[in-house]
Amino acid sequence: MRSGDIFLSQLEIPVGEIYSSMGFRNVSPDDETRRVTESLLNEASVWVHPCFEYILMGGECRKEDVCLGDVTFNTGHIIAGQLRKSGSFVVFVASVGEGWRQWMRLVSDRGDVLQSYVADCIGSQIVESTADFMEKRLHEYLYQSGLGYTNRFSPGYCGWSVSQQPLLFSLFPDGHPCGVTLTESCLMMPEKSVSGIIGIGADVRRMPYTCNICTMDKCLRRRG
Repeated sequence: MRSGDIFLSQLEIPVGEIYSSMGFRNVSPDDETRRVTESLLNEASVWVHPCFEYILMGGECRKEDVCLGDVTFNTGHIIAGQLRKSGSFVVFVASVGEGWRQWMRLVSDRGDVLQSYVADCIGSQIVESTADFMEKRLHEYLYQSGLGYTNRFSPGYCGWSVSQQPLLFSLFPDGHPCGVTLTESCLMMPEKSVSGIIGIGADVRRMPYTCNICTMDKCLRRRG
């Protein structure tokens, strides 16, 4: 198992993506939104310490399933098809970390709706950047072996039910990777967390997200 705690300064956080998530896709944000965003990003660096954990496991893909040891994930045919050439798999969790909750309470107590909204959008980008950082570490680990890796795929996307989150978490030694817990409805807490599977193999590679084969139209990574 590999894990890491990260300072926010180590992450590449594209501010443009934060603005895009707020709805500023084809227009520039106003001066007040820019000021608030820049201020909150600086503030977040004091409170928020993201982290990730991942485990490398053997397994196999079937028509609609990914089998890792005694655990079988019914991912659906889209994800299983993308992972089918993998010889092994990475199971991962990445999160904004516990400091996130304290910071959000601090922001919320100010009673400023804009600050709360911007901070929430910042948190979404921080966890995506944390997962990207984890992938870079994975790339460094695999590079000399000549192995490639696929995109990351998460429960709740492309037909993989979020109800299988407990199975994914059961593969970690303490069941709470990065201190993340699951609610009864299988949502992660802190909510700014991501989990999933990455395929590893000599004949796989990371590709642009193939939104045309996925039916989920409210995905953060959807393009077009």
